Amino acid sequence: MFESPPFWMYAVGFMLLLGPLVTVHELGHYLVGRWFGVKAEAFSVGFGKELIGRTDKHGTRWKLSALPLGGYVQFKGDMDPASIPDPNAPVSDVEDGSFQNAALWKRALIVAAGPVTNLIVAIAIFAAFFMIYGKPTLQSDVDTREIGAFAEQSAAQDAGMQIGDVIVQIDGEPIADFDDIRKEIALYPGRSVVIEVEREGSGNLEIPLTIASVDQADEFGNSGKIGLIGVSPLDAEYVFEDVGVLQSIPLAAGQCWEITKMMVTGIKQILFGERSIKELGGPIKIAKYSGEQLSRGTVDFINFVALISLNLAFINFLPIPALDGGHLAFYAAEAIRKKPVGPRATEYAYRGGIAFVLIFMVVVTFNDLVSLPVFGPIFGS
Repeated sequence: MFESPPFWMYAVGFMLLLGPLVTVHELGHYLVGRWFGVKAEAFSVGFGKELIGRTDKHGTRWKLSALPLGGYVQFKGDMDPASIPDPNAPVSDVEDGSFQNAALWKRALIVAAGPVTNLIVAIAIFAAFFMIYGKPTLQSDVDTREIGAFAEQSAAQDAGMQIGDVIVQIDGEPIADFDDIRKEIALYPGRSVVIEVEREGSGNLEIPLTIASVDQADEFGNSGKIGLIGVSPLDAEYVFEDVGVLQSIPLAAGQCWEITKMMVTGIKQILFGERSIKELGGPIKIAKYSGEQLSRGTVDFINFVALISLNLAFINFLPIPALDGGHLAFYAAEAIRKKPVGPRATEYAYRGGIAFVLIFMVVVTFNDLVSLPVFGPIFGS
């Protein structure tokens, strides 16, 4: 039986998670814009109707809006919060703080500043964890690639592997240690691979097998498919090595890179039908996970904040019109063409991008509802 946190913890966790992350994202845009002399007309946490707000001495309206699922900075010259250029903006704005008339490189840096800020937040959190707790390292007196035991159900044993075999390659990828084995297996449930092993007395052998697809659930009942071949190393354990400040930053950046590669792999698998689109989650699932992580303690919650911050950076860098990556794609086209993309094509692209984002939100919200115990039986989940 799984235990769930009280409802208030979901609400508090969601606000403590999304509110600060959206705010720092938009602050990245705003501060770099201010640095380049671009005027911000509005800074909103949330969308829709304004709940409370004030106008500062620079003419920026700072406000908290009714729908807490994002936020925006609307610069001078923007037609709307999605930063679609206003074709009716006066020419005088060239010298009056308009975003659209700023130099191309300035616009690109202003747009990139939001997701970059989220990336910096993720790196900072992971770096702090490395400094406080150390770097987890698998240690053993023997080669950790050597199979020390099989699980009760083991695809590796069924395929003909033996105790003492040393895994040296998986689908042609060299294996340095047992962590490499995990990386090459866990993300690929159901995939057929060829594993090369060193066996005493037999040399190198190539063993084909299909990675087992296993549903793993946490203490809250959240489950996901992972790949397993049912092997464990011989006499190995994790120890935490002390890490200094200068070491922690590249380690944190490396961790962010590994997680990003996992995101890319997950998207590819969904696009090619290797994973179900049902595995995608939206705001309801984020609220659920944030409450659960908050109930586990501050450290787990802050780690989840880092993961979501990295996720926001990744999503916003995707070249989808209306997202930051879409703007950057248009600026890249402008740099190549030596002139902006036409206003008609720009408007159609951004409206198409907004429609795509809205459809995506409907899909992931439906997934969220189906995953809830109340609605799951209704939709046959």
